[in-house]
Parts: sequence; C-alpha cells; structure tokens
Amino acid sequence: ISFNAIDSALSSLKNCQSYINSGMDMATQVALDLVESFNDEEEINNMEKVMLEYATMDRELNHYIKAFEETINQVKQEKPENLPDLENLAQEKFLEMESQNSDSDLQRNEKYMYFKDQLKEMKKQYSLFCDHGNDTIEQIDEDIAVTQSQMNFICPITQMTMKRPVRNKVCGHVYEEDAILEIIQTQKQKKKIVRCPKMGCSHVDVKRSDLVPDEILKRVLDSQKKQ
Repeated sequence: ISFNAIDSALSSLKNCQSYINSGMDMATQVALDLVESFNDEEEINNMEKVMLEYATMDRELNHYIKAFEETINQVKQEKPENLPDLENLAQEKFLEMESQNSDSDLQRNEKYMYFKDQLKEMKKQYSLFCDHGNDTIEQIDEDIAVTQSQMNFICPITQMTMKRPVRNKVCGHVYEEDAILEIIQTQKQKKKIVRCPKMGCSHVDVKRSDLVPDEILKRVLDSQKKQ
C-alpha cells in the first residue's frame, strides 16, 4: 500500500465522519421531538442507545485515522531504504488504541454530551405539563407563557430577538449565531481574542469551537412565531 493510497483512504474516512456527525444530529432532533410529543420513555432511551452506537463508530473511525496518520509520519521521519508494510503497521497501532477503550470514552463524546444536555433541558421544560395533571389548557398555557417570559430571547450583540441561538459551552451565554461568528472572524483577522458580549461576563476568549446550537431555545422561539 502506497502513501497516495493511504491519503485517499484517509480522505474517505473523514467523509464518513461527517455522515456520523449528521446521524448524531438527527438522532438528537428525534429524541427532542419524542419528548415534545410526550412519547414513551422507552423510545427516548432507544435514541440514546443509537447515540452511543454512533459514538462507538466515531471513536473507531478516529482511531483508524490517527493510526494511519501516525504511521505515515513515523515512516517519513525514519526514511527507511525499503518501504515497510504500512497497512500492517497502522493496524498494529489501531489495535493498540482499541485495547485501551472504555465506556467513559463514549460518555465524553462531544455530540453525546450535547445530546444528554439538550434532552435534560427539554424534559425540564415539558415536565411542566406533568405537574399540572388535570389543569385546563388555559392554565397550562399561562404557566408556559410565564416560563418563556423568564427566558432571554434578545441577543446581547444585535439587541434583537434571536433566530438561530447558539450557547457558549464555557460561560453558558447565548447569542445570535451570525452575530457572534462575525465578531470572532473580525477579531481573528486583527489577531485579537473575543470577550463574551454578555454584560458582566468574565469570559474573555470566546472561540467558534465553544459554540453549540441551543435547540431548546430555538424551539421556544419557533413556537412563539407560530403563535
């Protein structure tokens, strides 16, 4: 197997990663839909199992990619007279990485952690219905309105109602996606860091990688629009 063949294989593997990421995003949306429609807890648990299966595939794929990249770098540095069997070398590295797997690896998968966080928040929002039992729809709607009024829909950057809210994983503040990304890009060009735009926040280095979509707030905003 040649360097060119490995480069081609790595490119294909990285494409597979994007499919896994899309699958995990879809599973998260389905789970949130299930909570929203008051479906059986078993169905929601099944979606969590799907997420863990995706996390397992993602871990294995990452190990394959890392094994081949390390093998290529090692051989290029050593410059042997005869090119060794790159596939076997990479397979050995891969098996070594896989032997150190643990369940906690999957729990730390970023998209799985996001799934758990969003699911928890969605259940918290919709537990309101369970607490009311036989209350009238009007009473329930009134309590939901109070809950929603306590949520801040205004972006601290644009001072307008958000359409695509993203949450900062570090400080927990929420911004309009386009607005915060524009600030990050502008400051990056100036080689400056970005302070969290939320007044009073002490977080002084907001990065693009810190931002995740706030699905719960997005659903509340969409619901408000329909009303």
